[in-house]
Amino acid sequence: MSYKAIFTVSALALALAACGKGGDQQGGPGGPGGQKGQVTVVTLKPETITLTRELPGRTSASLVAQVRPQVNGIVEKRLFTEGGLVKAGQPLYQLDDKTYAADAENAKATLARAEAALNSAQLNARRSTELVKIDAVSKQDDENATATLKQARADVAAGRAQVASTGVILGRARIVSPISGRIGKSAVTAGALVTANQADALAVVQQLDPVFVDISQSSAELLALRKQIAAGTLSEASTPVQILLEDGSRYEHDGKLAFSEVTVDEGTGSFLLRVVVPNPDNILMPGMYVRAQVGTGVRQNALLVPQQGVTRDPKGNATALVVNAKSQVEPREIKVGQAIGDKWLIEGGLKAGDKVIVEGLQKIGPGMPVDATEKGAAAAKPAAPAAAPKQ
Repeated sequence: MSYKAIFTVSALALALAACGKGGDQQGGPGGPGGQKGQVTVVTLKPETITLTRELPGRTSASLVAQVRPQVNGIVEKRLFTEGGLVKAGQPLYQLDDKTYAADAENAKATLARAEAALNSAQLNARRSTELVKIDAVSKQDDENATATLKQARADVAAGRAQVASTGVILGRARIVSPISGRIGKSAVTAGALVTANQADALAVVQQLDPVFVDISQSSAELLALRKQIAAGTLSEASTPVQILLEDGSRYEHDGKLAFSEVTVDEGTGSFLLRVVVPNPDNILMPGMYVRAQVGTGVRQNALLVPQQGVTRDPKGNATALVVNAKSQVEPREIKVGQAIGDKWLIEGGLKAGDKVIVEGLQKIGPGMPVDATEKGAAAAKPAAPAAAPKQ
């Protein structure tokens, strides 16, 4: 190849390279060839939301009765199934009641004797009243007959009281359940000696429908909530209380806030809240650890941003990237509140109508022009290719 041919080829290559560079320089500022970044945004809209606070708690029975004997005796029978359901008034234990039955019969006999004496005294007093009118008996004898009648009436009243007392004692030899609920294990067996008002309970009956959930809330949180309500930022919420079980699943029945304690614990700085929760299937058992989602207030015109659209610097300051009116990326310093599901509650830095970028953040930067697509919007379907003409 001649020198002239080599020179011609080199010049042509340089010209082509120059043309290529010129083509790149004619592209826009958005990237290679002037293409804009592709991002997905969420347009902020004001919402009415109920703010909740998740608090730990423990379950407890709504009623607890410790069964104790009220008379002394030997246990003859246990009349219930351990761990089963019992009704109020259902017999639980039968004590040896022979002595108490004998006392009851003796009281009935004493009452019968007193009633017989009363009948005789009434007859004597009636005769004496008639005879004293004709001076057949002395006035003193008549007064003695009247006094004897009153004494007989008193003896009858005392006899009836004794019959009632021995009947009560006899009835207490059969120990019954004071409430309806589920009974635990028995502390005694047949043949055991029990005494009236002993310290150890024979069994414990617990009412498990409904159950109580006792939770604790910080007094500082309560003060902040009251300030927000007073300022009009929040309004009071009366939503049901949701219960989360130990495995994180939601309990199917919601509870209702019953009361809040009026005294703050000096050691923890918190106060007690009690929630009443239906428990028809006895899923909740006393002593279980649960979490309660309690409604703290209702906020109007709240703004929520998906958490993937918010970043934080090493100092913890929150930032979001928005698409401004010029379709350019604009960073915003924002203030976030509590998490609501997978979103942040915005306390400042954003307003309704702002388009917050939630996808495509790795390929953009401040000031870069972008094409924004609303999250969840249906993508346009490409047109179907025209059918080839038949030959």
